[in-house]
Amino acid sequence: MIKNEKIKASEVQLTGISGEDLGIIATSEALAIAKKLKVDLVCKSLMSSPPHCQLIGAAAARQEAQQARKREQRLKLKEIRLTPKIEQHDYETKKQQAERLLKAGHSVWLVVRIQGKEGLQAKELLEELTKDLSSVGRRKTGIQLSGKQAAVQVDPV
Repeated sequence: MIKNEKIKASEVQLTGISGEDLGIIATSEALAIAKKLKVDLVCKSLMSSPPHCQLIGAAAARQEAQQARKREQRLKLKEIRLTPKIEQHDYETKKQQAERLLKAGHSVWLVVRIQGKEGLQAKELLEELTKDLSSVGRRKTGIQLSGKQAAVQVDPV
């Protein structure tokens, strides 16, 4: 998180403490406003031009940084392995396992092991499984057929 004097842009798109839009202001002016109100000037997005900054109290900035770290830590990638010739009961078990992981906030890597000419079956199985999991997760990647496996990553909604 880039704060106060570390912001190098000449002008910023400024948002006030309670969320009101203050428009495009020179960075030096925005820093003066922040010092006058005894708050921090925090850069929210470096990708836009001018960068979007917000006036935030010190306690709120710390809390927001902690929340961001928690969100980053929470996303872990868990792998679930299947075979193309899976029986219905086993399919339901794997689906429930994936739902449980997605509801807990983890990303799921669904992998189907392929032997011989099972590529089409594996792809169909992954399409069906991602369709069944659409209520709790969405596909991050397309179905990847490579060598002896087909895989897809599903992220929590």
